[in-house]
Amino acid sequence: MSDNTYTPPKVWTWDPNNGGKFANINRPTAGAQFEKELPIGKHPFQLYSLGTPNGVKVTVMFEELLEAGVKEAEYDAWLINILEGDQFGSGFVAVNPNSKIPALMDHSTQPPTRIFESGSMLLYLADKFQKFIPTDHHGRTECLNWLFWQMASAPILGGGFGHFYAYAPEKYEYPINRYTMEIKRQLDVLNQHLADKTYMLGDDYTIADMAIWPWYGALVTNQVYDAAEFINAQEYPHVLRWAKQLAERPAVQRGRIVNKTWGDEDKQLAERHSASDFAAKN
Repeated sequence: MSDNTYTPPKVWTWDPNNGGKFANINRPTAGAQFEKELPIGKHPFQLYSLGTPNGVKVTVMFEELLEAGVKEAEYDAWLINILEGDQFGSGFVAVNPNSKIPALMDHSTQPPTRIFESGSMLLYLADKFQKFIPTDHHGRTECLNWLFWQMASAPILGGGFGHFYAYAPEKYEYPINRYTMEIKRQLDVLNQHLADKTYMLGDDYTIADMAIWPWYGALVTNQVYDAAEFINAQEYPHVLRWAKQLAERPAVQRGRIVNKTWGDEDKQLAERHSASDFAAKN
C-alpha cells in the first residue's frame, strides 16, 4: 500500500479535473444545464435510457411483458448518451430530477405519469399489469425485500467496486480490497439463497430476478468490469447457474441489447420502437 496519505481540507471544493473516465459529467450540482426536449414516439410508454445494468432492468421487464402477451406494454426506447451529458437536458431533468438513466413516461394516464429510479419502474409496471410480482401479501413482501436489497446493494458494486477496479485513473489497494470484500459477501448472500431455488422467489420468476440479474448475473459471467476471474466467480455456482438460466430467456436476450451502443455489433440496438427492430438485426 502507498505511504501517501490524504488530509481532507476543512471545506471541500470541487475539482472538475478529478474523477477519471466520468470527470466531464460529474459535478456537485443538480438541475438542467441546457434546453432540450425529449422525443415522443407512438407507444404508451416512452423510455429514455442507456444499456447499462440499470437500463437493462427496465427493457427486460418490457420485453417480458410483451412476451407474456401484454400488448399494452409496447414502448419506445430512446438513447440517452450519458457520456455526452444528454441526461442534463431540460426535458430529461423534467422526467428525472436526479439526471440518471433510466427515465420513463407513461402516456396512457391523464396526466402522463413520470417514473424515475429503475426499481420504481419495475414495481410500477408489475403493479399496473399484475405480472411478475406475487399477489399475496407474503409473496409480494418477499419480492420487495429482494428488489430493495438490489437497490441498496448495487451502488457498492457499481460506484464502489466498479469505479475503483475498472474506472479510477489510478489503482488504490484499500478501496479495491474494501469493495471486493463487500461484493463477495453480497454474492455469498445470493449463492446461499439460490442454493435450493430456481429463481429468487423459488419457482416464480419476478421483478426481483430482473433487478438483480443485470448487475450480479453480469458480474459473475464477466459481462461487466471484466472481473469474474478477480472475484473468483466460480465460488458462486448457484449464482452462475441462475445467471446463465436467465440469459437463455428470449425476452432477456432482447432486453439486454436495447439502448446499447458498445461491444459486439450484433448485440447492440441503439433505439427500440417496435418488435421488428430486433428482426432487422438478423
